[in-house]
Amino acid sequence: MSREIFVVARDRPDLYRYLSQTFADADNVQVILDRRSPESRETPGSDRRGRPNVEHDLRSVGYAFITIP
Repeated sequence: MSREIFVVARDRPDLYRYLSQTFADADNVQVILDRRSPESRETPGSDRRGRPNVEHDLRSVGYAFITIP
């Protein structure tokens, strides 16, 4: 079973609470706040896991959705 992760922007605690409550009973879904420091987010291409859309999604919609097979 794949694992689904919502990474929520730090400035969206409302969205974090909503997603955490919505997926509380889902075994394969994890909701986390973005823990990266502001300095590490400023470096272009610094996404070490090869997911360049994460930063864009965090800024534009407030969360990034990642599937881990």
